[in-house]
Amino acid sequence: MTKAELVAKIAGEAEISQKAADLALRAIVGSIHESLTGADGSIRIPDLGTFRISHRKARTGVNPRTGEKMEIPAADVPAFTAAKALKDAVKD
Repeated sequence: MTKAELVAKIAGEAEISQKAADLALRAIVGSIHESLTGADGSIRIPDLGTFRISHRKARTGVNPRTGEKMEIPAADVPAFTAAKALKDAVKD
C-alpha cells in the first residue's frame, strides 16, 4: 500500500477529506519521530506495536565488492516490535 492509498483509506473510513487525512497521517508520523528522538526514546501504540531506539555496537564487516574488511561504527537505529493483536491479524 502506498501513502496515497493509505490517505484515501483513512479519508474514506473517517469520512473526512483527503487533505485532512494527509495532515493527520503527517501528524502521527511526526509525533513518532519526535517521541523517538526525545528523552524517552520509545512510543507504544496499542494493537500496533512499540517503536524504540536500539543501539548497535561497532563491528567488523566485509565489503561485498572487494572482500576488504572494514569497521562499521556504532549507531542508534529505530526498531519496531509488533503487538500481539497485529501478529494475530497477520496470522489469520
